[in-house]
Amino acid sequence: MSRKAFAAAGAAVIGPYSQAVEAGNLVFLSGQTPLDPATGKLVTGDIGAQTAQSFRNLFSVLEAAGLGPDDVVKANVYLADIGDFAAMNAVYERQFAPPYPARTTIEVKGLPLGARVEIELVAQR
Repeated sequence: MSRKAFAAAGAAVIGPYSQAVEAGNLVFLSGQTPLDPATGKLVTGDIGAQTAQSFRNLFSVLEAAGLGPDDVVKANVYLADIGDFAAMNAVYERQFAPPYPARTTIEVKGLPLGARVEIELVAQR
């Protein structure tokens, strides 16, 4: 099977993976942490700032695939501290228009580079 992969220009990748891969009419986006693509380092600030940067990264990848936020059908959110749920959710809510994508949010023991949030998306053409 050949994979059709997409990558956002200038986006930081910290491992051997594609930023997005198309399968049929679905595009699976790899999880994005709040890396600043200009520096390759985590953005500083609270969970709101980190969530916003994660979405900027994700939407950049969506754009590279010719898609946008309205094409997202599923999101998975990983939080280093579930106590950050409300603040993350406030930023999340502004990223999409109703009806919102399906979503799962879970607390994890740790995230790459000490990030407080990582978000992955599935979009449909």
